[in-house]
Amino acid sequence: MKLLSLLIVLIIFQEQIFCFSLNIPASPGYYQDGDFVIGGLFSLRVTSGDNRYTCNFNDTWYFPEFVYEDLTKNYQHMLAMVFAIENINKDQNILFNMSLGFYLFNVDFIEVKAVESSLALLSGESPPVPNYSCRPEKTDKLVAVIGGISTGISTQISLVLSLYNVPQISYAPFDQSLGTRVQLQSPYQFPSPTTVLYQGIIQLLLYFSWVWVGLLVPDDIRGEVFIRDITEEMTNHGLCVAFAEKGELYNAEDIEYWKTFLKRVPLPRVMLAFGVTHDFHTFFPILSLYSTFDNVWITTSDWYITALPFEQDLVYSYFSAGLSFSDHMNEILGFKDFLGSVQPRKYPHDIFMQDVWSIIFECPRFSEDNVTELSQCEQNGSLSTRPLNVWDMNTSPPSYKVHAAVHAIAQALHEELSLRVEGGSLDKSVLQAPLPWKLHPFLQQGQLGRSSNTGNIMNKEVSATKLDIFNYQSLTSGTKAQVKVGEFVFESHRVQRLSLNEELITWGENLSQTPVSVCSQSCPLGFRKTPVEGKPFCCFDCALCPDGEIANETDMDHCIKCPEDQYPNKQRNQCLPKIKAFLSHEDTLGAVLTSVAISLAAFSAMILGLFIRYQDTPIVRANNRNLSYLLLVSLMFCFFCSLIFIGQPSTVTCVLRQVIFGVVFSVAVSAILAKTFIVVVVFKAIKPGSTLRMWMVTRLSNAIVCCGSIIQVCICAVWLGTYPPFPDVDMQSEFGQIILLCNEGSTLAFYCVLGYLGFLASLSLLIAFLARRLPDSFNEAKTITFSMLVFCSVWISFVPAYLSSKGKTMVAVEILSILASSAGLLGCIFLPKCYVILLKSGGHSRKKLLK
Repeated sequence: MKLLSLLIVLIIFQEQIFCFSLNIPASPGYYQDGDFVIGGLFSLRVTSGDNRYTCNFNDTWYFPEFVYEDLTKNYQHMLAMVFAIENINKDQNILFNMSLGFYLFNVDFIEVKAVESSLALLSGESPPVPNYSCRPEKTDKLVAVIGGISTGISTQISLVLSLYNVPQISYAPFDQSLGTRVQLQSPYQFPSPTTVLYQGIIQLLLYFSWVWVGLLVPDDIRGEVFIRDITEEMTNHGLCVAFAEKGELYNAEDIEYWKTFLKRVPLPRVMLAFGVTHDFHTFFPILSLYSTFDNVWITTSDWYITALPFEQDLVYSYFSAGLSFSDHMNEILGFKDFLGSVQPRKYPHDIFMQDVWSIIFECPRFSEDNVTELSQCEQNGSLSTRPLNVWDMNTSPPSYKVHAAVHAIAQALHEELSLRVEGGSLDKSVLQAPLPWKLHPFLQQGQLGRSSNTGNIMNKEVSATKLDIFNYQSLTSGTKAQVKVGEFVFESHRVQRLSLNEELITWGENLSQTPVSVCSQSCPLGFRKTPVEGKPFCCFDCALCPDGEIANETDMDHCIKCPEDQYPNKQRNQCLPKIKAFLSHEDTLGAVLTSVAISLAAFSAMILGLFIRYQDTPIVRANNRNLSYLLLVSLMFCFFCSLIFIGQPSTVTCVLRQVIFGVVFSVAVSAILAKTFIVVVVFKAIKPGSTLRMWMVTRLSNAIVCCGSIIQVCICAVWLGTYPPFPDVDMQSEFGQIILLCNEGSTLAFYCVLGYLGFLASLSLLIAFLARRLPDSFNEAKTITFSMLVFCSVWISFVPAYLSSKGKTMVAVEILSILASSAGLLGCIFLPKCYVILLKSGGHSRKKLLK
């Protein structure tokens, strides 16, 4: 028994010696005692990293740290924890008249420091003693830890605390992958509505029509997830990612890469940065040197433009058009007044306030003895008077999370103590803090979230449905501020609302109006987009819409075809009603054809009158003057029938024009055929011994005319009885016009009418050609032959001309053919006779003719 007691004493003595013999430099913290202690791990500086150099297993050298940037505004995170604990301690009902204390550390952004500080919280000493507790028995008061500011820091803290099942609440941006990095228990996180953020960004881009956007993300899993998700959302809404890069520089190769990249690829007008500001501290100096100052930066709630390590005038010049999304938060009651009342004299043991105060109030930080000197600073100064680049009186999102985390722990403690009160086991005189792991059930009932390797374990998630939108501005007083310019409210994918006050937004010194961010300029009205091979769909060329199509909006993918009764204007951005067109009497062509037809008809009438006046002359009486009268009358009707083709088509005119044309022309050609036949028969009748009588010739000629005409009438009757002509429209032949025309109905019947006329004309031509050698003085065969040649030539030319013409031209071709053929018959047959009647009537007596 004595040997066992001695062994225990030696172990305890060895433990105490080990606690004070480690060669680890002190990382002092800010400690305030209480019945329960909450640890806090924060990041106040950006330093060169771990300053240790190990020569062998036992010897370690330390070098001075190089501080890149003092993040004075992050000190607000610590003050939020202090403020929350003071308020809780004022309310004796929360912890049953017991108090909360805290133990705060600055781990910068160094993961090794996070591990050391976590070990210090567990061992109760700084420097830390791994796997040992240097506290007196029954004084282990640590119940939970709050930290850290990033996923990497939170992961390292959790690797230590999860071994002892100590609750950890991270105030870093929510990272779904955090559970996969921690082998045991992942830290609690504040669930962040990433869907709301993505939709807010998409709606903002659509609001300003920013379709060409560059992405800048941290070099971690969060950045990869963000690129994947936001790219998918942007593509679904017709937006394009110009490039997606990780904005962290680790070595000279990274710097050289970005120099070459920025020289080769200009940044889009709109850049979307996702991540904590610290993620890009090493990147933005390069960016500011090799890119323009007219970009619009869209950032998330974890981004603090004023914390960037630049001169603030440069920051404002580069980021003055920036827009930032932030979770909508109600102001922490009394926190702003608390910040205004914070002074070094109020918290003399706060070792972090000394450095922060000297920086904020721009006073010497160290005396000759390398000790912080605050005597030259404004001891009674107020943080509310400091500029935005070093201090912000508004509650930052991380501060809000820290404040909420303290209250979540206090609530869990209240629940645990309540159970002990109900069980009668709460005795303050022998008080011992509850084991940390006993708080897990109560924390899990709250509003925090956790993730694990096996799946997502979410508690009662508070989905923030409202995001505030801020604009970084320079106020009239010269100070810089984040001004709220709008908000985004999300209820569901179908119910969401973006409201912006554009009058409050300033686009900085380099932009005078709302910027435009596109890969290709918008296609104007009348043009459609055509893709460019090898580039995103936001990059395109513009092509004029094809004939008959329009583009009445900019950036149309496809042109719209106009209705049949409309046509595109010259700009091809509007469909106009087509004009109804037909060959009218008001048209120049219509008026000329009408005049010609009437003139030729009048001329025919004059010849008819001349023939009637000189009806007893031999030249008129020869070849049956009645046939001459009939031919002249039919030619007059031929001229007049062409007038039916002029004017707006109707059912009546469409039927009459072809029927009258066919019948009248068949009468005229039949009369010519009869006259040709008479030329041959007459000479047979007047020969001595001929049995043919002249009266028989007259009856035969009448029969020829009647038969020839009746056959044409029958053809027209069949035509009208089966598929008659009807009014129709042609919307395609002429641009911008609806051609009113007569559809022939049966094309076969139409060409049968023409074919029959051709048959009569060919027969007349053949007989006349055979009779051309008869005596000249009495013979009409030569003039008939020539007139039939003209007639046949006109109608043979008519067929191809008619088939190749459209609209009014088609009608004009038919009218010209009617007038030309009729005029040819009139001129070739009757003009020579008129010449004889008027000028040589005395020399053509019957005796001379009979000779």
